[in-house]
Amino acid sequence: MRLNKFLSSCGISSRRKAEQLILDGKVKVNGVVVSSLGTVVNEEKDDVFCEGKKLSLPNSFVYYKLNKPKGYICSNSDEKGRKTIFSILPSSQRLFSVGRLDYNTEGLIIITNDGNFANALIHPNSEIEKEYIVTIEGKISESELAVLRAGVVEKGVRMPKARVSPIKFDGKLTRLSVVIFEGQNRQIRRMFEAIGKTIVLLKRIRIGKIVLGGLVRGKFKPLTKDEISWVLN
Repeated sequence: MRLNKFLSSCGISSRRKAEQLILDGKVKVNGVVVSSLGTVVNEEKDDVFCEGKKLSLPNSFVYYKLNKPKGYICSNSDEKGRKTIFSILPSSQRLFSVGRLDYNTEGLIIITNDGNFANALIHPNSEIEKEYIVTIEGKISESELAVLRAGVVEKGVRMPKARVSPIKFDGKLTRLSVVIFEGQNRQIRRMFEAIGKTIVLLKRIRIGKIVLGGLVRGKFKPLTKDEISWVLN
């Protein structure tokens, strides 16, 4: 198995980030620092260390979807003492989230220990849709919708296009469906900030064919076989 795939399969990072760890000299195989991206390891016999920690492949893979509440972060620990989504999951295995949702965003997040599965979901070439329900203060005009759909310009750089569809205006708040494909850092919040709109609630409800459905806030459940095979096939 190629070394970068081994690191990814151990849950260290995506393959791209694993390659950078190798190039930075942070990986040892049988006590020797390895910096060649073409290195192949025997996962049953070779001792592989990354940043001083010995790695081994999981005995089995797990795949969960979680309805992340506001007030949680998507890291295994936090220097500020904030709650993490992993405190919700009763597992002794090393798990990681596929992508992130910020502290004040809620909704669908995928949790696994399968690096190849994670890489298939987040790789830019996959162009997987991510759908959010956005609630903003006030009403939104057709011209503002056109700006969001074309990609807002932020500091002279145009952000990616989005599919934006109003759902309901109740006289005070507007609910919209927003579909994006790339998932830049805080992309949706930045989009609405750029047109002067205040987000009251931001919730992700779908990643490709994986939907949040009726999953209660703060609860999780395993992905179905169809959801897993959709990602891996």
